[in-house]
Amino acid sequence: MKPARILHLHSTFNLGGKEARAVRLMNHFGDAAEHVILSAEPDSLSARDAIDGNIKVAFPSDAPSLAGKPSLKRYRAFVTYFRQFDLILSYNWGSMDGVMARTLFSRAEGLPPLIHHEDGFNEDEQQRLNWKRNWFRKFALGAAQALVVPSERLARIASEVWKQPEQKIHRIPNGIDVKRFEKKSQRGALPGFIRRDGDVIVGTVAGLRAIKNLPRLVRACAAAGDNVRLVIVGEGPEKDRIWAEAERAGFADRLLMPGFLADPARYIGLFDIFALSSDSEQFPISLIEAMAAGLPVVATDVGDIKSMVSQANQGFIKPLGDETKFVESLITLVQHRQLREDLGMQNRIKAQAEYNESKMLGRYALLYGHALGRADFGRTKSRIS
Repeated sequence: MKPARILHLHSTFNLGGKEARAVRLMNHFGDAAEHVILSAEPDSLSARDAIDGNIKVAFPSDAPSLAGKPSLKRYRAFVTYFRQFDLILSYNWGSMDGVMARTLFSRAEGLPPLIHHEDGFNEDEQQRLNWKRNWFRKFALGAAQALVVPSERLARIASEVWKQPEQKIHRIPNGIDVKRFEKKSQRGALPGFIRRDGDVIVGTVAGLRAIKNLPRLVRACAAAGDNVRLVIVGEGPEKDRIWAEAERAGFADRLLMPGFLADPARYIGLFDIFALSSDSEQFPISLIEAMAAGLPVVATDVGDIKSMVSQANQGFIKPLGDETKFVESLITLVQHRQLREDLGMQNRIKAQAEYNESKMLGRYALLYGHALGRADFGRTKSRIS
Protein backbone atom coordinates (compact mmCIF):
# COMPACT_ATOMS: atom_id res chain seq x y z
CA MET A 1 0.00 0.00 0.00
CA LYS A 2 1.21 3.51 -0.80
CA PRO A 3 2.69 5.31 2.24
CA ALA A 4 0.40 7.80 3.95
CA ARG A 5 1.51 11.40 3.51
CA ILE A 6 1.34 13.09 6.90
CA LEU A 7 1.79 16.81 7.58
CA HIS A 8 2.95 17.81 11.08
CA LEU A 9 2.27 21.34 12.35
CA HIS A 10 4.47 22.07 15.38
CA SER A 11 4.78 25.08 17.65
CA THR A 12 8.50 24.21 17.85
CA PHE A 13 10.48 21.14 16.81
CA ASN A 14 13.26 21.40 19.37
CA LEU A 15 13.45 18.11 21.23
CA GLY A 16 11.11 18.12 24.21
CA GLY A 17 8.35 15.84 25.42
CA LYS A 18 5.87 16.23 22.57
CA GLU A 19 8.60 16.21 19.94
CA ALA A 20 10.18 13.06 21.40
CA ARG A 21 6.81 11.32 21.25
CA ALA A 22 6.15 12.50 17.69
CA VAL A 23 9.56 11.25 16.58
CA ARG A 24 9.04 7.91 18.33
CA LEU A 25 5.75 7.47 16.49
CA MET A 26 7.34 8.40 13.16
CA ASN A 27 10.10 5.86 13.72
CA HIS A 28 7.58 3.22 14.77
CA PHE A 29 5.36 3.68 11.69
CA GLY A 30 8.43 3.28 9.48
CA ASP A 31 7.74 3.12 5.75
CA ALA A 32 3.98 3.12 6.28
CA ALA A 33 4.15 6.93 6.19
CA GLU A 34 6.04 9.86 4.72
CA HIS A 35 6.26 13.08 6.72
CA VAL A 36 6.49 16.82 6.19
CA ILE A 37 7.23 18.93 9.27
CA LEU A 38 6.51 22.63 9.70
CA SER A 39 7.54 24.58 12.80
CA ALA A 40 6.18 27.95 13.92
CA GLU A 41 9.80 28.58 14.93
CA PRO A 42 11.60 27.59 11.72
CA ASP A 43 15.05 27.47 13.33
CA SER A 44 13.89 25.25 16.23
CA LEU A 45 14.44 21.84 14.67
CA SER A 46 16.82 19.94 16.96
CA ALA A 47 14.41 16.98 17.22
CA ARG A 48 15.13 16.10 13.58
CA ASP A 49 18.38 14.46 14.74
CA ALA A 50 16.36 11.80 16.60
CA ILE A 51 14.44 10.70 13.47
CA ASP A 52 15.57 7.36 12.06
CA GLY A 53 17.70 7.90 8.97
CA ASN A 54 15.46 5.60 6.93
CA ILE A 55 12.33 7.64 7.56
CA LYS A 56 11.23 9.76 4.63
CA VAL A 57 10.79 13.27 6.08
CA ALA A 58 11.05 16.81 4.72
CA PHE A 59 11.39 20.24 6.33
CA PRO A 60 10.31 22.57 3.49
CA SER A 61 11.25 26.24 3.53
CA ASP A 62 8.62 27.29 0.98
CA ALA A 63 5.52 26.16 2.91
CA PRO A 64 2.99 28.59 4.44
CA SER A 65 4.24 30.04 7.73
CA LEU A 66 2.59 29.05 11.00
CA ALA A 67 3.65 32.40 12.47
CA GLY A 68 1.81 35.62 11.67
CA LYS A 69 -1.44 37.45 12.19
CA PRO A 70 -4.63 35.50 11.40
CA SER A 71 -6.05 36.37 7.98
CA LEU A 72 -8.12 34.74 5.29
CA LYS A 73 -5.25 35.16 2.85
CA ARG A 74 -2.93 33.12 5.08
CA TYR A 75 -5.63 30.54 5.70
CA ARG A 76 -6.33 30.06 1.99
CA ALA A 77 -2.63 29.41 1.44
CA PHE A 78 -2.79 26.70 4.10
CA VAL A 79 -5.82 25.09 2.50
CA THR A 80 -4.12 24.88 -0.88
CA TYR A 81 -1.06 23.33 0.77
CA PHE A 82 -3.10 20.83 2.82
CA ARG A 83 -4.58 19.11 -0.23
CA GLN A 84 -1.41 17.15 -0.98
CA PHE A 85 -1.61 15.20 2.31
CA ASP A 86 -3.65 12.31 3.70
CA LEU A 87 -3.60 13.42 7.35
CA ILE A 88 -2.70 16.57 9.30
CA LEU A 89 -1.30 16.30 12.83
CA SER A 90 -1.14 19.58 14.74
CA TYR A 91 0.53 20.26 18.09
CA ASN A 92 -0.10 22.92 20.75
CA TRP A 93 -1.01 26.59 20.43
CA GLY A 94 1.68 27.43 17.89
CA SER A 95 -0.09 25.32 15.26
CA MET A 96 -3.55 26.76 15.85
CA ASP A 97 -3.64 28.96 12.74
CA GLY A 98 -3.32 25.80 10.66
CA VAL A 99 -6.13 24.21 12.66
CA MET A 100 -8.33 27.28 12.15
CA ALA A 101 -7.66 27.29 8.42
CA ARG A 102 -8.73 23.64 8.19
CA THR A 103 -11.94 24.41 10.12
CA LEU A 104 -12.91 27.55 8.18
CA PHE A 105 -12.60 25.70 4.88
CA SER A 106 -13.72 22.29 6.17
CA ARG A 107 -16.36 22.00 3.44
CA ALA A 108 -13.82 22.49 0.66
CA GLU A 109 -13.08 19.39 -1.38
CA GLY A 110 -9.89 17.42 -0.96
CA LEU A 111 -8.99 18.45 2.60
CA PRO A 112 -7.49 15.70 4.76
CA PRO A 113 -8.68 14.99 8.31
CA LEU A 114 -6.90 16.80 11.16
CA ILE A 115 -5.99 15.48 14.62
CA HIS A 116 -4.82 18.03 17.17
CA HIS A 117 -2.49 17.25 20.09
CA GLU A 118 -2.39 19.49 23.16
CA ASP A 119 0.39 18.89 25.69
CA GLY A 120 0.40 22.06 27.79
CA PHE A 121 0.73 25.80 27.86
CA ASN A 122 3.33 28.52 27.49
CA GLU A 123 4.51 30.77 30.31
CA ASP A 124 1.84 33.35 29.44
CA GLU A 125 -0.92 30.88 30.36
CA GLN A 126 0.81 29.45 33.42
CA GLN A 127 -1.48 31.07 36.01
CA ARG A 128 -4.66 31.51 33.98
CA LEU A 129 -5.74 30.43 30.53
CA ASN A 130 -6.05 33.28 28.03
CA TRP A 131 -9.75 33.82 27.27
CA LYS A 132 -9.05 34.89 23.70
CA ARG A 133 -7.06 31.71 23.09
CA ASN A 134 -9.80 29.65 24.73
CA TRP A 135 -12.33 31.14 22.32
CA PHE A 136 -9.99 30.61 19.38
CA ARG A 137 -9.32 26.97 20.36
CA LYS A 138 -13.02 26.30 20.92
CA PHE A 139 -13.88 27.43 17.39
CA ALA A 140 -10.75 26.16 15.62
CA LEU A 141 -11.08 22.64 17.03
CA GLY A 142 -14.67 22.41 15.81
CA ALA A 143 -13.79 20.51 12.62
CA ALA A 144 -10.88 18.49 14.03
CA GLN A 145 -11.51 14.76 13.87
CA ALA A 146 -9.91 14.22 17.28
CA LEU A 147 -8.16 16.03 20.12
CA VAL A 148 -5.40 14.08 21.90
CA VAL A 149 -4.22 14.99 25.40
CA PRO A 150 -1.91 13.07 27.78
CA SER A 151 -3.24 14.28 31.14
CA GLU A 152 -6.47 14.23 33.11
CA ARG A 153 -6.26 18.01 33.64
CA LEU A 154 -6.04 18.71 29.92
CA ALA A 155 -8.95 16.36 29.25
CA ARG A 156 -11.07 18.39 31.70
CA ILE A 157 -10.01 21.67 30.08
CA ALA A 158 -10.81 20.33 26.62
CA SER A 159 -14.30 19.35 27.76
CA GLU A 160 -15.22 22.14 30.18
CA VAL A 161 -13.36 25.16 28.74
CA TRP A 162 -12.95 24.44 25.04
CA LYS A 163 -16.37 22.70 24.94
CA GLN A 164 -15.21 19.76 22.86
CA PRO A 165 -17.50 16.71 22.82
CA GLU A 166 -16.36 13.77 24.93
CA GLN A 167 -16.22 11.42 21.94
CA LYS A 168 -13.65 13.68 20.25
CA ILE A 169 -11.28 13.81 23.25
CA HIS A 170 -8.72 11.00 23.50
CA ARG A 171 -6.53 10.85 26.60
CA ILE A 172 -3.45 8.83 25.68
CA PRO A 173 -0.84 8.81 28.48
CA ASN A 174 2.74 9.13 27.31
CA GLY A 175 4.70 5.90 27.25
CA ILE A 176 8.33 4.84 26.83
CA ASP A 177 10.37 1.69 26.19
CA VAL A 178 10.69 0.96 29.89
CA LYS A 179 13.07 -1.97 29.41
CA ARG A 180 15.76 0.30 27.98
CA PHE A 181 15.81 2.23 31.24
CA GLU A 182 16.41 -0.88 33.34
CA LYS A 183 19.94 -1.23 31.95
CA LYS A 184 22.93 0.23 33.74
CA SER A 185 23.79 3.72 32.55
CA GLN A 186 26.79 4.02 30.28
CA ARG A 187 30.08 5.39 31.56
CA GLY A 188 30.89 8.62 29.75
CA ALA A 189 27.27 9.22 28.75
CA LEU A 190 27.28 12.52 30.69
CA PRO A 191 30.09 14.74 29.39
CA GLY A 192 32.09 16.23 32.27
CA PHE A 193 30.46 14.03 34.91
CA ILE A 194 32.63 12.40 37.59
CA ARG A 195 31.09 10.90 40.73
CA ARG A 196 33.04 11.47 43.95
CA ASP A 197 32.69 9.46 47.16
CA GLY A 198 29.71 10.67 49.15
CA ASP A 199 28.10 12.59 46.30
CA VAL A 200 24.33 12.57 45.92
CA ILE A 201 23.40 13.45 42.36
CA VAL A 202 20.16 15.31 41.73
CA GLY A 203 19.25 15.36 38.06
CA THR A 204 16.61 16.70 35.73
CA VAL A 205 15.90 16.67 32.00
CA ALA A 206 14.15 19.80 30.85
CA GLY A 207 14.12 22.60 28.34
CA LEU A 208 15.85 25.63 29.86
CA ARG A 209 12.72 27.77 29.82
CA ALA A 210 11.26 30.08 32.44
CA ILE A 211 8.26 27.84 33.08
CA LYS A 212 10.60 25.07 34.30
CA ASN A 213 11.82 27.42 37.09
CA LEU A 214 15.22 25.77 37.28
CA PRO A 215 16.64 28.52 39.53
CA ARG A 216 14.26 27.10 42.18
CA LEU A 217 15.95 23.72 41.79
CA VAL A 218 19.40 25.32 42.05
CA ARG A 219 18.44 27.01 45.33
CA ALA A 220 17.00 23.78 46.71
CA CYS A 221 20.12 21.78 45.90
CA ALA A 222 22.36 24.47 47.38
CA ALA A 223 20.36 24.18 50.62
CA ALA A 224 20.24 20.38 50.66
CA GLY A 225 23.86 19.70 51.66
CA ASP A 226 27.47 20.14 50.64
CA ASN A 227 27.52 16.68 49.08
CA VAL A 228 24.70 17.47 46.64
CA ARG A 229 25.48 18.00 42.97
CA LEU A 230 22.98 18.97 40.28
CA VAL A 231 22.87 17.91 36.63
CA ILE A 232 20.49 19.75 34.29
CA VAL A 233 20.24 18.17 30.83
CA GLY A 234 18.68 20.43 28.22
CA GLU A 235 19.05 23.60 26.23
CA GLY A 236 17.15 26.87 26.06
CA PRO A 237 17.13 30.61 26.69
CA GLU A 238 17.30 30.43 30.52
CA LYS A 239 20.83 29.03 30.69
CA ASP A 240 22.50 32.29 31.75
CA ARG A 241 19.86 32.92 34.42
CA ILE A 242 20.39 29.43 35.86
CA TRP A 243 24.14 29.94 36.00
CA ALA A 244 23.65 33.34 37.64
CA GLU A 245 21.50 31.76 40.37
CA ALA A 246 24.14 29.08 40.95
CA GLU A 247 26.82 31.76 41.28
CA ARG A 248 24.68 33.71 43.72
CA ALA A 249 24.11 30.60 45.83
CA GLY A 250 27.77 29.57 45.79
CA PHE A 251 26.79 26.42 43.92
CA ALA A 252 28.35 26.90 40.49
CA ASP A 253 31.15 24.37 41.10
CA ARG A 254 28.52 21.69 41.81
CA LEU A 255 26.31 22.38 38.79
CA LEU A 256 26.72 20.55 35.48
CA MET A 257 24.77 21.60 32.38
CA PRO A 258 25.96 19.44 29.47
CA GLY A 259 23.32 20.75 27.05
CA PHE A 260 20.98 18.59 25.04
CA LEU A 261 21.66 14.82 25.15
CA ALA A 262 19.53 12.69 22.85
CA ASP A 263 19.12 9.40 24.71
CA PRO A 264 18.16 9.66 28.41
CA ALA A 265 18.34 5.86 28.82
CA ARG A 266 22.13 6.16 28.53
CA TYR A 267 22.58 8.53 31.47
CA ILE A 268 19.48 9.07 33.62
CA GLY A 269 20.38 6.14 35.86
CA LEU A 270 23.49 8.06 36.96
CA PHE A 271 21.20 10.29 39.02
CA ASP A 272 20.29 9.41 42.62
CA ILE A 273 17.21 11.66 42.70
CA PHE A 274 15.10 13.06 39.89
CA ALA A 275 13.64 16.53 40.43
CA LEU A 276 11.14 18.75 38.64
CA SER A 277 10.78 22.36 39.82
CA SER A 278 8.34 23.48 37.13
CA ASP A 279 5.61 26.07 37.50
CA SER A 280 3.56 24.10 34.97
CA GLU A 281 3.62 20.55 33.58
CA GLN A 282 1.04 18.14 32.25
CA PHE A 283 2.31 14.56 31.85
CA PRO A 284 6.11 14.85 31.50
CA ILE A 285 7.89 12.07 29.64
CA SER A 286 11.10 12.81 31.54
CA LEU A 287 9.33 11.81 34.75
CA ILE A 288 8.30 8.46 33.27
CA GLU A 289 11.90 7.88 32.15
CA ALA A 290 13.18 8.61 35.66
CA MET A 291 10.61 6.25 37.19
CA ALA A 292 11.55 3.48 34.74
CA ALA A 293 15.19 3.97 35.74
CA GLY A 294 14.24 3.37 39.38
CA LEU A 295 14.64 6.91 40.70
CA PRO A 296 12.80 8.62 43.55
CA VAL A 297 11.18 11.93 42.61
CA VAL A 298 10.92 15.36 44.20
CA ALA A 299 8.64 17.71 42.29
CA THR A 300 6.17 20.54 42.40
CA ASP A 301 2.53 19.48 42.44
CA VAL A 302 1.53 20.57 38.95
CA GLY A 303 -0.34 18.79 36.17
CA ASP A 304 -0.65 15.02 36.68
CA ILE A 305 2.71 14.59 38.44
CA LYS A 306 1.34 13.48 41.81
CA SER A 307 -0.89 10.81 40.29
CA MET A 308 1.92 9.64 37.98
CA VAL A 309 4.39 8.62 40.68
CA SER A 310 3.92 5.65 43.00
CA GLN A 311 1.74 6.11 46.06
CA ALA A 312 4.80 5.86 48.29
CA ASN A 313 6.45 8.76 46.42
CA GLN A 314 3.43 11.08 46.46
CA GLY A 315 4.46 12.68 49.78
CA PHE A 316 7.50 14.18 48.04
CA ILE A 317 5.39 16.07 45.51
CA LYS A 318 4.96 19.49 47.12
CA PRO A 319 2.57 22.41 46.53
CA LEU A 320 3.66 24.96 43.97
CA GLY A 321 4.96 28.06 45.73
CA ASP A 322 6.02 26.31 48.96
CA GLU A 323 9.75 26.24 48.33
CA THR A 324 10.48 25.33 51.96
CA LYS A 325 8.61 22.03 51.69
CA PHE A 326 10.27 21.34 48.35
CA VAL A 327 13.69 21.78 49.98
CA GLU A 328 12.70 19.64 52.99
CA SER A 329 11.65 16.79 50.70
CA LEU A 330 14.93 16.99 48.84
CA ILE A 331 16.95 16.99 52.08
CA THR A 332 15.06 13.91 53.32
CA LEU A 333 15.95 11.94 50.21
CA VAL A 334 19.55 13.19 50.21
CA GLN A 335 20.02 11.94 53.76
CA HIS A 336 18.32 8.53 53.45
CA ARG A 337 19.77 6.22 50.83
CA GLN A 338 17.50 3.26 51.65
CA LEU A 339 14.43 5.48 51.27
CA ARG A 340 15.68 6.57 47.85
CA GLU A 341 16.07 2.96 46.77
CA ASP A 342 12.66 1.93 48.11
CA LEU A 343 10.82 4.79 46.40
CA GLY A 344 12.76 4.22 43.20
CA MET A 345 11.72 0.57 43.12
CA GLN A 346 8.06 1.49 43.63
CA ASN A 347 8.29 4.02 40.80
CA ARG A 348 9.90 1.46 38.49
CA ILE A 349 7.11 -1.04 39.17
CA LYS A 350 4.47 1.55 38.34
CA ALA A 351 6.25 2.64 35.14
CA GLN A 352 6.48 -0.97 33.99
CA ALA A 353 2.80 -1.57 34.67
CA GLU A 354 1.27 1.65 33.35
CA TYR A 355 3.64 3.56 31.06
CA ASN A 356 4.97 0.99 28.62
CA GLU A 357 5.06 2.54 25.18
CA SER A 358 3.49 -0.49 23.48
CA LYS A 359 0.10 0.63 24.82
CA MET A 360 0.69 4.19 23.65
CA LEU A 361 1.86 3.16 20.18
CA GLY A 362 -1.13 0.89 19.73
CA ARG A 363 -3.63 3.60 20.65
CA TYR A 364 -2.04 6.16 18.33
CA ALA A 365 -1.91 3.62 15.49
CA LEU A 366 -5.61 2.90 15.97
CA LEU A 367 -6.52 6.61 16.07
CA TYR A 368 -4.42 7.61 13.05
CA GLY A 369 -5.45 4.50 11.13
CA HIS A 370 -9.13 5.33 11.65
CA ALA A 371 -8.57 8.87 10.32
CA LEU A 372 -6.68 7.48 7.30
CA GLY A 373 -9.21 4.73 6.66
CA ARG A 374 -6.46 2.13 7.09
CA ALA A 375 -7.33 -0.36 9.81
CA ASP A 376 -3.85 -1.93 9.76
CA PHE A 377 -1.87 1.34 9.88
CA GLY A 378 1.09 1.05 12.24
CA ARG A 379 0.42 -2.61 12.95
CA THR A 380 1.98 -4.20 9.88
CA LYS A 381 5.66 -5.09 9.94
CA SER A 382 7.78 -2.25 8.61
CA ARG A 383 11.15 -2.49 6.93
CA ILE A 384 12.37 0.02 9.48
CA SER A 385 13.06 -1.22 12.99
